[in-house]
Amino acid sequence: MSRQIALVTDSYPAIPGLDTTLARALLQSVSVGGTRETFRIYSPGRVLAFGKRDTVTSGFPEAAEAARKNGYVPLVRLAGGRAAVFHEGTLAFGWTMPIDDPRSEIQGRFKGLSELMVRAFARLGIDTEIGEVPGEYCPGRFSVHHSGHRHPGNRKVMGVGQRLARDAAHVGGVIVVTGAEAINEVLLPVYGALGVEFDPATTGALADVIPSVTVGGVVAAVVAELEGLGEISPATLSSELVARGRAMLADHLVDGPPDEGESVE
Repeated sequence: MSRQIALVTDSYPAIPGLDTTLARALLQSVSVGGTRETFRIYSPGRVLAFGKRDTVTSGFPEAAEAARKNGYVPLVRLAGGRAAVFHEGTLAFGWTMPIDDPRSEIQGRFKGLSELMVRAFARLGIDTEIGEVPGEYCPGRFSVHHSGHRHPGNRKVMGVGQRLARDAAHVGGVIVVTGAEAINEVLLPVYGALGVEFDPATTGALADVIPSVTVGGVVAAVVAELEGLGEISPATLSSELVARGRAMLADHLVDGPPDEGESVE
């Protein structure tokens, strides 16, 4: 039997933080066998996703305020290192898979995901490579970067993190399609408050290389690569799983969940 992967493109930008908590709820559900292997890719709302290390830094309150002033909702994300930016020119993704021993092949999952993205970007005519760029934001050895001739130097276009449950793993991150400047605009004051140095010249987007690239085109390229791994079937998140995600908001939103009486949908 071929590999069966559910493809979910649902997004909830009007409910700040829900896309993050849904990743956590999905990981738990896949771990206990309630949900099959799922690849989710979607357009997020404006979110500044802090790593847990950021939250114990003395400058964290100032950093969260800098995010708010720039129009981003501050939250603590599921996996990954330092603060990262999600906006309308980015794509968020999460690959949640059942695994009997999730602590095995951690590096292999990182490598496989990054290689899939490199192949997807190549479909769009964009050459990229895997590896940390010195000075990049939210650094990681499985970041993906380009060295497009329009913008000399290596520039990060994708970052990835991983979180484990008892019998599942979630590999998730962000692809920057457009709007590299917008990322630097908010990260400069945020990283300044956190005491994290980074070089804004290393922040990139796929549009640096091909200005006509679109979010929809990137989704199609990623899905085309997934189809080489197994049978892909469109799916939606169950109302039960969404409800569980909403119940987790208080754990991730820096400012707490929306008031119960407030309409956010």
